[in-house]
Amino acid sequence: MRHCLFVLLCTCGLAACADNNTPAAEATEATTPEEETVSEAVTVHPVYHGSLVLTQGERTIYIDPYGGAERYASFPAPDLVLITHTHPDHLDPATLGAFDLSGATLLAPAAVIEADSIVQAFAERHTLANGETYNWRDVTIEAIPAYNPPPKENFHPEGKFNGYVVDFGDDNQRFYISGDTEGVPAMRELQDIDVAFVAMNLPYTMDVDQAAESVLAFAPREVYPYHYRNQDGSKSDVDAFRKQVTAGNPEIQVQLGNWYPDVE
Repeated sequence: MRHCLFVLLCTCGLAACADNNTPAAEATEATTPEEETVSEAVTVHPVYHGSLVLTQGERTIYIDPYGGAERYASFPAPDLVLITHTHPDHLDPATLGAFDLSGATLLAPAAVIEADSIVQAFAERHTLANGETYNWRDVTIEAIPAYNPPPKENFHPEGKFNGYVVDFGDDNQRFYISGDTEGVPAMRELQDIDVAFVAMNLPYTMDVDQAAESVLAFAPREVYPYHYRNQDGSKSDVDAFRKQVTAGNPEIQVQLGNWYPDVE
């Protein structure tokens, strides 16, 4: 049986840095990221936009690190890095290049591995196609299809990019990171997800209604809306998302992390 999730929110300062509309190079102030304890063994650290860190004991996993290395100053160097796709708010060579990657493993779709020479800085690099899995220590990572169906298929073509399920084995905690996708069947058919991170920014991913419908379909124990700043600079209505999910299934806990602490 899956362990119960206990969430303790400890709000800390975050660095002023870039979003989709501000270059990462403008970041100058370093502070400590927001931190949330999710279980006895795994801690979730929301960082910025579509970026987060998972820590388990001495192990540190970066997911789509973006927005300047200052945001990661309080974390150890990564042991594992997951990158979902090639867009610059997910594959950020300037941020990656500031980390010590000499002991890190990279998991990414082929498009990422082929896109930038920064991948050569990793100790190991492994390509994951949709549906493939990789066992890293006792953690199993599965690549979940992440794409836009027509008419928006040019944003994220089917079969090219990944979301991920990160399964922590003995602790039996399963985390789903959507990456940039709409509510495709591979998402809606997920099972036994403890914590999900679901993107909802327009025009590139889902609107609030589609995101809520998709989450209700696979019913994670907890869900964080993330990656919710739109192309025009507005933010998707995460409160409306929470209300829809809660009305549809009150057992799903909706967590509203502050993914844009330095943006009004």
